[in-house]
Amino acid sequence: MKPAVIRQVKSMSMSCDRVGNLLLVKFSNKGASDVAIHVPASIVFWLLRHLPPNRDPQLQPPPAGPSITQQDWDNPYIPRAEYVNCKELQGAIRMTFASNAKEDLTVVLDRSNVELMRQIMIMYAQKDLIDLDAQ
Repeated sequence: MKPAVIRQVKSMSMSCDRVGNLLLVKFSNKGASDVAIHVPASIVFWLLRHLPPNRDPQLQPPPAGPSITQQDWDNPYIPRAEYVNCKELQGAIRMTFASNAKEDLTVVLDRSNVELMRQIMIMYAQKDLIDLDAQ
């Protein structure tokens, strides 16, 4: 079995589909090409319940993320996450997205990217995403 490639995230961008059940997440990586994955709303709401909020008022934002275009949405080769496993590291979080592709996507996000991800997901959760697990 081929070992997973772990990518150190430089920055990221997210976009929501029109239905409100899927985010397209595009990661810009240090020393590697951009990668994208479709993340269902159920995973987004789970992450929002579990990602730690930033407590450092001096935290600097990451650089601007990669652009997401209609071509990204139309690309049939972008995998869809089935679930995510997270591990907290010293000053970072490692996320492994198990997907419908041959290999899973593992990314390491520093504190500023974790906070960026959290803020973007909160924005989409408040107005665009539908939480089908809410009661």
